Amino acid sequence: MDMNDSYADIIVDISHENLDRTFQYRIPSELAKSVSVGSRVMIPFGKSDRQVAGFVLGISDKPKFDPAKTKDIISVLADDTLVEQKLIILADWMRERYGSTMNRALSTVLPVKKNVKTAVKRDVVLKLPDSEAAEKLAVFEQKKNVARARLVSSLLADHAVDYKLVTGKLNISPSTIKALCEQGIIDVRERRMYRNTVSPSERTAPVDLLPDQKAVADDFINDYRSGIRTTYLLHGITGSGKTEVYMEMIDHVIASGRSVIVLIPEISLTYQTVMRFYRRFGDRVSTLHSRLSDGERYDQFERAKNHEIDIMIGPRSALFTPFDDLGLIVIDEEHESSYKSDQMPKYHARDVAIKLAQIHGASVVLGSATPSVESYNAARSGRYKFYSLKKRAKEASLPDVCTVDMRDELASGNRTVFSRKLKDAISDRIVRGQQVMLFLNRRGVSSFVSCRSCGEAVKCPHCDVSLSQHGRGKLVCHYCGYEQEEIKVCGKCGSRLIGPMGGIGTEAVQQQIKSMFPQAVVLRMDADTTRKKGDYESILSAFANREADILVGTQMIVKGHDFPYVTLVGILAADMSLYANDYRAGERTFQLLVQAAGRAGRDQMKGQVIIQTYRPDHYAINAALSQDYDLFYEEEMGYRTLLSYPPAGHMLAILIESRTEKEGAEAADALASVISDGIITGVAVIGPTTATIKKIKDVFRHMIYVKSMETEKLIEIKDRAEAAALLSSDVRISFDLDPMGGY
Repeated sequence: MDMNDSYADIIVDISHENLDRTFQYRIPSELAKSVSVGSRVMIPFGKSDRQVAGFVLGISDKPKFDPAKTKDIISVLADDTLVEQKLIILADWMRERYGSTMNRALSTVLPVKKNVKTAVKRDVVLKLPDSEAAEKLAVFEQKKNVARARLVSSLLADHAVDYKLVTGKLNISPSTIKALCEQGIIDVRERRMYRNTVSPSERTAPVDLLPDQKAVADDFINDYRSGIRTTYLLHGITGSGKTEVYMEMIDHVIASGRSVIVLIPEISLTYQTVMRFYRRFGDRVSTLHSRLSDGERYDQFERAKNHEIDIMIGPRSALFTPFDDLGLIVIDEEHESSYKSDQMPKYHARDVAIKLAQIHGASVVLGSATPSVESYNAARSGRYKFYSLKKRAKEASLPDVCTVDMRDELASGNRTVFSRKLKDAISDRIVRGQQVMLFLNRRGVSSFVSCRSCGEAVKCPHCDVSLSQHGRGKLVCHYCGYEQEEIKVCGKCGSRLIGPMGGIGTEAVQQQIKSMFPQAVVLRMDADTTRKKGDYESILSAFANREADILVGTQMIVKGHDFPYVTLVGILAADMSLYANDYRAGERTFQLLVQAAGRAGRDQMKGQVIIQTYRPDHYAINAALSQDYDLFYEEEMGYRTLLSYPPAGHMLAILIESRTEKEGAEAADALASVISDGIITGVAVIGPTTATIKKIKDVFRHMIYVKSMETEKLIEIKDRAEAAALLSSDVRISFDLDPMGGY
């Protein structure tokens, strides 16, 4: 055996059950130049040495077994179209960039292989002619049979809809479906698993694009025809019709015989959004969401591999749909923090999408009314091509936006959460029969219970965080779920002066609104009212059906919903998110305020937005007031440049977790020494220090932050930390490149 021999770790069957089982083979010298991670190779397998194909997951110069007994790779299979090969190359890139084991990276990108029973799928179909169904709809509306009316109305639009979409996204109960079947209005038809979600005959024609929409779509299509594959940023104000532009681009790409992935934040994956794609593209569309089982997800991916679908819509995990002919990736609401994974590898879907597009020779389109500072910076510097939509579709105009200085309200004796201006505006809309959305900005703020006598806060015994008050009589930890009864006496000083602090919650806002406007129907949407499956959709459906006058909620109500009768949006505590322990606080505040304001006046009726704040002079609030992204960007980039925060510089967060505080502190000190020893030029090491939340679920947390102008230097630091192998089995280390949240 040659001392210069190299060895390949090879996996034979690409499936979760076998991810931990690789076999090592020697790479013959004549194949050395053609074997790399992701290569598909032929190997002699098992005792009989039968020839099977496998994938190379790693290459090393160290043999794991006796080199004399290690078999040779037979040949390299030149099959570049294999989707597994592309995904393995992507997993290797993710492992290297974000830090994780190859197994963790592979289990992120490869579909779970599970044996699931073959199941029949069902469609709900309209049995009556349209004219008779419309008569039934009128009767249901008159009798206020809201669920029945909603189902018949949806079926008049689409005629056949997947049963799961009806019970899930449309929130219709099985008993309602059964009742309408018995009346002969609808029918439930069984069909083969994962076939037509909507019958192709019900597809709608493309809408006529407005001139500026058409200009964007045409430019993209001309680039695509010319073989230009790049990343585009589409900055379109709220209500400007970005989805219609995406559809025009998608139409061209699938007409050219290639596939498309559309990423949408989970919270925006509403029935309304999904149906727009189904109506346009028919049964060649599929969707992923968090409630699919592993087996269902795997079957969706099999459909993609078998060319049964052209378009996959879903949250960030949809990025790994195994299309072998990917032509375009669209990322809507690209600024959303949910595109960043909180599990190892802590990847950002935007960066992974761009890498995946390079592997496939595809394009990437990023879209947002409030682009991330990173993406806008890349567009300004010419790395992304920039498109802009400055007009609203549907002849709608931007709402009138104003601020109310709550300090003046306090000075004049108004101690309620509603300014006089907002109260008058709500009253006016109720009289007119229009709808109101009240957005409570609680980002970065949590109500907690503390003693007014000694200042002691009631904390979780397992996590270094205060317990939050939930409803009446319960204190809850948001990190581990620990619950206890509300306490009446301070455990430290014995005082009875103990109670909730930290601002008002959505429940209290709902109660205040009800007492001020007893004639109004008020719905509330927050983490408490959307715990069960279908809660989210049912609240949105009720509001869309005008069963309520006012919707009160946290940031989940501002995500891309389109309610034509909403003419007033009130933003309570606009500045709360400015106080979060996070360098992105200004950006998050601006984005939330613009997205919330964008819910008003999306149809013919003029909208009004009232922003209540204690800091009307803050640049993020000022820029949101005028919907001026460039004003916000210039201020924000000045601050980021001064402190070398992304995208002006880059940052690597290293989290050290341990069962004992002492062991974690020692490991963090040792790791910091390794990183700082012979420090790479242009790198600053901050820490080690305890994390902001120093304990979660009885696990202690220490942090090291490393800053540099170049990502490559941070990856080098990560490699150095991984190679140090200082840690005992009771200490865990994880990496976060350009973190999007605090620790």
